[in-house]
Amino acid sequence: MKPLQAVAMGLVIVALSARADGYDLVADPLGWLLVLRGMTQLPRSTPWWDTTTFLAGLALLVSVPLWFPGVVDALAGTDDSLTWAANLPQIAFVATLCAALARTATEAGDRSPASWLKTGSTLTVAAGVLPIVVYTVEPSLLLPLLLLATVALVLVIVLLFRYSSRPWALPGVDQTATHAEGVDT
Repeated sequence: MKPLQAVAMGLVIVALSARADGYDLVADPLGWLLVLRGMTQLPRSTPWWDTTTFLAGLALLVSVPLWFPGVVDALAGTDDSLTWAANLPQIAFVATLCAALARTATEAGDRSPASWLKTGSTLTVAAGVLPIVVYTVEPSLLLPLLLLATVALVLVIVLLFRYSSRPWALPGVDQTATHAEGVDT
């Protein structure tokens, strides 16, 4: 499995939810382990590799207690902003990864992926910051905000799968090769 495919599949697991007795049968920690597997296979030359890998590890650590229904209920029962704060490592990871990959694609002369990845990063940051406004100023905007967050995550997952074969996303591939040279599948 290519690094970005592992990251994307891990994010699919994180995004999915199938509850039984309050427990998510598609456990987020398993998804974050897959994300970390993909991150460790990405070229170390990827910008902010250490930071992005750290954020994935932090998201894994946060996801473990959140797998237990009592913890999620306690956070939601105390204040919605605590649930938002618990998701910040995930949001920071996705935004930082997209920005790093956009920079890598730009440096490789692969402009289209760079533009799309910047869009994914921007939407993710917006989905991460807007809850501050929604919770404090206009709670009726919560549904559109959830839609924005969902669209952002789905877009990023699609982009990661789509660009997983690009030379700049593969370990051990000549990083000077470009999409135009026919390396992409």
